[in-house]
Amino acid sequence: MIDETVAEIRAMRTHSTSAVAVKATESLAELLDREYITVDEFERDLEHNAGVLRRSNPSHAALHNAMREVERSIVGEPTTVEGAKQLLEDVIDRVVEDVETSKAAAAANAAERIVDGDTLLVHDYSTTVLESIETAASEGAHLTVYVTEARPRTLGRKTARALAGMDRVDVRMVVDSAMGYALRDCDRVLLGITCITGGTYYNRVGTFPLVVTARELGVPVTAVGSGAKTIEEFRFENEFRDAVEVMREPVEGVEIENPSYDATPVGMIDTVITDDGVME
Repeated sequence: MIDETVAEIRAMRTHSTSAVAVKATESLAELLDREYITVDEFERDLEHNAGVLRRSNPSHAALHNAMREVERSIVGEPTTVEGAKQLLEDVIDRVVEDVETSKAAAAANAAERIVDGDTLLVHDYSTTVLESIETAASEGAHLTVYVTEARPRTLGRKTARALAGMDRVDVRMVVDSAMGYALRDCDRVLLGITCITGGTYYNRVGTFPLVVTARELGVPVTAVGSGAKTIEEFRFENEFRDAVEVMREPVEGVEIENPSYDATPVGMIDTVITDDGVME
């Protein structure tokens, strides 16, 4: 389960950073079925596998925090292997619940800022953004949502499919370079959060030009996500993906760069909403 989860995270088959943190945490349950002679042996295996999962995507603050919390809560605490396994089981449940609860609270806070008749623009795939929109719509708001394709992985298409299943949500899709066209009709940009650290907001590539364009056109930008994604002692590492995602057949003399994330000064974001509240 752990090896498969690592491969899935690296291949970006799980897209939402909160979902990645949950899946990684749950995969540690594999250790419950392993045989250990001593507590030290169990703890070494736990630390090793938590580290492997954490390094599977070093850009995800939520993943980093979840793995660190599991380690902090267990290492040095149990006195028996049986007790260590029971503690791991309990900690997995608690950490998963914390991630899901904080995400839901952030989405609820964001939904309160969405007004009936709003036209929004979203980018990439964020379960927190989707929950925010679904909550607002379920409470009676009629919304129009522009969705960028979010190239090169076109995760916006997954977002569009999810939004299409919501009542009172009119979905429109545009290519990333049409953001200026779409923004002229928008009341707000609503984005997820990969990480906020050191005064920088990291999110899917394409976020920076989107934020700059929105500011030029006077469209407010809101970023929503769990407070666990705001972290001070964290070294963000961008991920450079396979060139084939940009161009299927290589061209001689052309070097393709395919970064996954953009860095945007957090001061350019009008509002950051987490489970802890709203920061203007």
